[in-house]
Amino acid sequence: MATLIDFEQLARTLPQWETFFKHHLSLADADYWTSRNRDFNRWYTALTEIANLPNSSLSVHSDRVEIEGTAAVEEPLRALMPWRKGPYFINGVHVDTEWRSDWKWDRLLPHIDVIGKSVLDVGCGNGYHMWRALQAGASWCLGVDPSPLFLCQFAAIKALIDNPPNLHLLPIGAEALPDIAAFDIALSMGVIYHRRDPIAHIHDVTGTLKPGGTMVLESIVIQDDFATSLIPESRYARMRNVWCIPSPLQMIAWMREAGLQDCQVVDVGKTTLDEQRTTRWMPYESLDKHLDPNDHSKTVEGYPAPYRAICIGTKP
Repeated sequence: MATLIDFEQLARTLPQWETFFKHHLSLADADYWTSRNRDFNRWYTALTEIANLPNSSLSVHSDRVEIEGTAAVEEPLRALMPWRKGPYFINGVHVDTEWRSDWKWDRLLPHIDVIGKSVLDVGCGNGYHMWRALQAGASWCLGVDPSPLFLCQFAAIKALIDNPPNLHLLPIGAEALPDIAAFDIALSMGVIYHRRDPIAHIHDVTGTLKPGGTMVLESIVIQDDFATSLIPESRYARMRNVWCIPSPLQMIAWMREAGLQDCQVVDVGKTTLDEQRTTRWMPYESLDKHLDPNDHSKTVEGYPAPYRAICIGTKP
């Protein structure tokens, strides 16, 4: 059977969280997910097929996530669609994901030092940025994201690799994380505008950081030179659960209010149709359908089109 979560390795790596892990052992049980998601059996079947293939090798010193092997993987990988975060290059198959997540990583990496560091990725999707952190020298990574599809995608990639690295994904939300300092770096990218209480979210994330640890906060933003926010009336870019879109300075204000120090904006840029788009591996609507067809500076609701900002702060 395919492994969803290696709790034994997690407990060895992070013994101070052992009690927390014991309370979540059911998340590694396929039957648990089958009873909760009608698509899970299909995803798990594809994962099991991949896990039974000959092992491949991870190209660690690459500027992309590339797994090199000869086993035919395209059919089971396509059974795990849609693929939103990537891209991946797996046994010669280019998994061309909705997001060019490598572009975000390239914007972030000059501003953090991951060498030898433990990394927590909150809202990690299928774990793409954990693989990039590993390639950049991180000692180990834990991602959290409640989606069982993302769990299966991550587990499928990991299952292909001979002697898989110390990377893990737990299908939980940030609010479930224990308030036990364990990580050197915590990433929260593309999450905070989905939270009703953004400062509480920052507290949830920073509670896992060691003193002196770095928090990375990334978000859709509005362009404003002041600490302001946009509160959508209903949807933003056709997304239902967007509660508050901050300006970059509002992000800094939230981080400071949550107790972080040395907070700074390190990157701001417009989300383009080249960075987020429909592909063969994510064939549904994407950004182009969420913007005003006559004016791409606006969403279909008339709000400013998405820009994104990256902010960094330090836990005292």
